[in-house]
Amino acid sequence: MIYPIVKYGQEVLEKAAEMVTTFDGDLKKLVADMFETMYAAQGVGLAAPQIGISKRLCVIDVTSGQDPDAKLVLANPVIVSTQGKILFEEGCLSLPDFRAKTPRPTGVTIRAQDVHGEEFTKTGEGLLARAFCHETDHLNGILFIKHLSLLKRDSIKRKVRKMMKAGEW
Repeated sequence: MIYPIVKYGQEVLEKAAEMVTTFDGDLKKLVADMFETMYAAQGVGLAAPQIGISKRLCVIDVTSGQDPDAKLVLANPVIVSTQGKILFEEGCLSLPDFRAKTPRPTGVTIRAQDVHGEEFTKTGEGLLARAFCHETDHLNGILFIKHLSLLKRDSIKRKVRKMMKAGEW
């Protein structure tokens, strides 16, 4: 099932999500639906709040479905360490058509649980490191625009408000 993606301005995107405590068939179905939704939207990551579900759950696949082994499920992820810093263009499925150069670490190590509740640690570099940060931010109620300059962030917010008034958002 493909879920509609929640856009910027919805409360669920701006509050910390609740811990995942039950690892069952319903969670597996939700994860499958999240991958389907992410691929349909041509994204490389999707957090549960982006489909209106306030759970600390996200899916990532930086290969966009090309490598089945690259699919990651992160329940209750925590960033353990970061290395370096790079400024690179970033976008968000909840802020369609807006992209901006966003500072992120070049390497990130996360600790999370998989779909079965088993804890694991994984280190990613480049796009995977960026996805770890971006999706973990979503689970904490933070959108990528929070990392932009005040001027750039306000410009995006103004454009979104204008689109809302025009019924385009």
